[in-house]
Amino acid sequence: MANVKATIPKGTRDFNPTQMGRRNYIFDTIKKVFKKYGYQEIQTPTMENLDTLTGKYGDEGDQLIFKILNSGDYLAKLGTNLTELKSQNLTPKISEKALRYDLTVPFARYVVQHQNEITLPFKRYQIQPVWRADRPQRGRYREFYQCDADVVGTDSLLNEAEFICIYDEVLTHLGLQDFTIKINNRKILTGIAEILGKPDLIIDLTVAIDKLDKIGFDGVTTELLNKGFSANDIDKLEPIILLNGNNETKLENLKAILNSSAAGLQGIEEIYTILNYLTSFELQNAKAELDLSLARGLNYYTGCIFEVKTNQATMGSIGGGGRYDNLTGMFGLHGLTGVGISFGADRIYDVLEELNLFPANAEQSTQILICALGKAEEIYGLSILNLLRKQNIATELYPFGAKIKKQMQYANDKQIAYTLIIGSQEMETGKFTLKNMETGEQQQLTIDEVLSKI
Repeated sequence: MANVKATIPKGTRDFNPTQMGRRNYIFDTIKKVFKKYGYQEIQTPTMENLDTLTGKYGDEGDQLIFKILNSGDYLAKLGTNLTELKSQNLTPKISEKALRYDLTVPFARYVVQHQNEITLPFKRYQIQPVWRADRPQRGRYREFYQCDADVVGTDSLLNEAEFICIYDEVLTHLGLQDFTIKINNRKILTGIAEILGKPDLIIDLTVAIDKLDKIGFDGVTTELLNKGFSANDIDKLEPIILLNGNNETKLENLKAILNSSAAGLQGIEEIYTILNYLTSFELQNAKAELDLSLARGLNYYTGCIFEVKTNQATMGSIGGGGRYDNLTGMFGLHGLTGVGISFGADRIYDVLEELNLFPANAEQSTQILICALGKAEEIYGLSILNLLRKQNIATELYPFGAKIKKQMQYANDKQIAYTLIIGSQEMETGKFTLKNMETGEQQQLTIDEVLSKI
């Protein structure tokens, strides 16, 4: 058999034990806060039916869905000449399933399929991988995790306010001290399109505005002009999306600008309501800021939208979300509103690593390494090993046969906090040498004293 080169597909990654410890630290922190706010975990399959996913993300999104070939001799079932088919016509004939593109559409499918089993409002969280056939580049992968929380079955804006609190609490627990939660409302953007006299171009408007950070206002202008907006429209738009001042000032100015748009005024009122809710909560580090350039490219958002950015590192958004009406309507269950957020775990990881914010114990698995200096000591150490593990202390016993220097190196490489050395003297006295591997301090302690210290 020919040798196969050991590689993985582009856009995917292996994670070593240190990385997994740090990733789980992020996931566990997020889960703990989700649960605190009443969210319950679900999981959905890695693959969905292809027709569940297509048509939900726009034309660009549909092209990024990873399709799965049907099993068996799928070509024999075509019954037609392949040269007569274009690729978009061929796909449904040879692929009925696909890897999930995100967690939101599978969640909508889940709610409809299990509508008789769930209690509304239904609050769920989900931390699972998703796949996109995107061009791999720094910070953009074909396989990555999403950490989502959504609530469906209630239009209360208290949920939006609590999501801001969740972002604040999670990121504060992770050690970030300076971050901004940007908020806007798609109804305000609808109002802007209306006063420009282009309500039918609302999607083109939001898609262009959503790229402001990447291509600047000149780039947005070029894109809008190509989509049917006039130079006069651009002149009206620029002072709106670049409004300065605090939240109150921006909202008061918007009231005057959008006074002829019922949708725009409703969006302004919703922002007021959310900010008023926040006065009853004590945000620790987050700054809630109205940003009229925030659009969120996905078409299914209908109300308040969020995006989170850290001010401590150069990074894109590390979280985002918003309210969507009738997302479940795609599957036949109409009139069910919802709102959700997502944490960008991979970007958060990069930020914490850059700022050196991971705690030492995030990557630590073993707390104590028992080092036996002889075969008899190894046998003696088994009872200590068993005792420590019964006390839920992660413990290893290094197999006899290696020199003590090698055993100590093993402890250092694995960042084990303590070593417990057992020699003939320790067996006779019942006092063991406990070494702190970080400070080098050594103490002679009984097992009970070891337990108390650890």
